[in-house]
Amino acid sequence: MTTDSNTETNTPSPNPESHHPEHNPLAIAFRYVRKFLNQTLRIEGNAHPQDTIESIKADIDFQGYNVWILIFSILIASIGLNVNSGAVVIGAMLISPLMGPILGMGLSMGINDWATMKRSLRNFAIMFSVSIITSTIYFSLTPLVDAQSELLARTRPTLLDVFVAFIGGLAGILAANRRIKTNVVPGVAIATALMPPLCTAGYGLATGQWSFFMGAFYLFLINSIFISLATFVIVRFLNFPVKEFVDQVRAKRARRYIVAVILIIVVPSGYTFYNVVTESYFNRRVESFIAENVLYDGAELVKKEVLHEEGKETQINLVFFGEPIPAKIIDSWRSKLGAYNLEGSVLKVVQPQSMDQMNSEEVTKLVDVFSKSQLEIQDKDRTIAELKLALEGERRQHLPLQQIHKELQVMYPRLYSVSMARMVEFTEGATDTLMMAELKWNAPDTNGLDAECKTIGRWLEARLQVDTISVQRKLVMLKPMEVEVKGLKN
Repeated sequence: MTTDSNTETNTPSPNPESHHPEHNPLAIAFRYVRKFLNQTLRIEGNAHPQDTIESIKADIDFQGYNVWILIFSILIASIGLNVNSGAVVIGAMLISPLMGPILGMGLSMGINDWATMKRSLRNFAIMFSVSIITSTIYFSLTPLVDAQSELLARTRPTLLDVFVAFIGGLAGILAANRRIKTNVVPGVAIATALMPPLCTAGYGLATGQWSFFMGAFYLFLINSIFISLATFVIVRFLNFPVKEFVDQVRAKRARRYIVAVILIIVVPSGYTFYNVVTESYFNRRVESFIAENVLYDGAELVKKEVLHEEGKETQINLVFFGEPIPAKIIDSWRSKLGAYNLEGSVLKVVQPQSMDQMNSEEVTKLVDVFSKSQLEIQDKDRTIAELKLALEGERRQHLPLQQIHKELQVMYPRLYSVSMARMVEFTEGATDTLMMAELKWNAPDTNGLDAECKTIGRWLEARLQVDTISVQRKLVMLKPMEVEVKGLKN
C-alpha cells in the first residue's frame, strides 16, 4: 500500500504565543505581587521635603517655653526613676521636646546644610546641659538615694540599643515627613529612651558614681547619633534638595568624620553587647546548676549571687540559713560544676548562725521564706479544722438507733420500736433540717403516752445534741405470743 508524499499530516504546530511572558501565569503573578508591594511600601511619591525641612527646623531651638517644658519633664522623669515607676517615666518622655535638635542634626547632614548643623549642635548642647543640671539638682536634694532597677537599666548600653535607636529614628523621620502628623515622634522618644539616660547621668553626678554617669551618657549618645543617622539615610533616600559643597575636599572630610563617629560609637556598644550575652548565658547555667543540685533539708537558701571580676575567677556565692551543711555535701556540689561548664568558677557557701551576721537583703529574703512557710502552715491548719468539722458533722449524721432503742425500752417497757430520720424543709426561700422520731407503742390506748412522748423528745434532743425533734406516736397492738417472743429477743 502506497501513500502520497505530498499529503499533509495532522501534527499541530507549536504556538509561539504560549511561551510569551505576558501569557505565563508565574510572570503574571510576579508582576501582580511586585505592583502590590510597590503600591504598599513605596514612600518616594508621598514625600514632602520642603514641609519636612521647615517643620524640623522649627523644633530645633531651645528657648523660652521649650526650656521650661524640658526642665519639668526631666523632674518628672527623675521622680519616676527615683521611685521605680515606669508609668511616670513614660509620661515624662511624652511631654519632653528632646527630638528637635537630634532630627535637625540628621537633616543637616542629609542636605549638607552646615548652618543648620551648627544651630542643631548648639541647641543640643543647651538641651543636654539643662537636663544634666536639673537631674543633678534633684538627686542632690532627694532623700531617696537607692539605685532602683529603672536607674540601673540605663547604665549598660549594648548593641541592641543601637538597633532600637536606628529603627526608631527611621520611624521618626518618616512620621515627620507626613503631612498629617501622628504620635509616632513621641513614641520614638519613648522607645529610644532619650530622657532616662540624662536623668541617670545626673544621678551619677549627684552621688559621685562615675560609672553610672559614663554608662548613661554613652546610652544617650548612642540614641542621639543613631536617630540622626536614620534621619540622614531617609533624607538621602527621599532625595531631599541637597546643598552642594563648593569645596569637594571639605565634603569628603565631612563624610569621613561621620563614618569615624559611627565606628567610635558602635564598636564599644558591640563589645558590651557581647559581654551581656555571655554573662546571661553563664547565669542561666548557674541557675540550672543550683536548681538541680543545691538542696539540703534543714537549711534554706536565702541569697545567691554571681560575681564577675576582670582577670579573676568567677565566684558563685550561696548564703544558707538553718542547720550547718556538712563539708562533704558542699564538696559534692563542687564536683558537679564541670557538668554545667562552670569548672572555672569558685563555689562558696556561707552559713551565718545569727541575724547579726546577715545583711539586710539576706534578712529580707529569710523573712520572706519564713512568712511563706507560716502561710502554708496556716493553710494546712485551716484545712485540718475544716476536715474535723466535716468529720464531726458526719458522725452526727450517723444515728445510734439501736443503742437509743435499748436505752428507751429500759425506761419505757411499753415502747415497741423507734424510727428516726432527717427531713429537709424549704420555707420562705431558706432550707432547714428537722429531726423526725416515730415511737410505736404496744398499748391498748393513748392514756399517759403524750407525757412520755414529750419526755422522750427532750431526752433525744439532749442525747443527739439537736435543737428540736418532732415526735410522733403510733399504737401497735401485738398478740401475747408476739410480745413474749419480742421480750425473749430483747
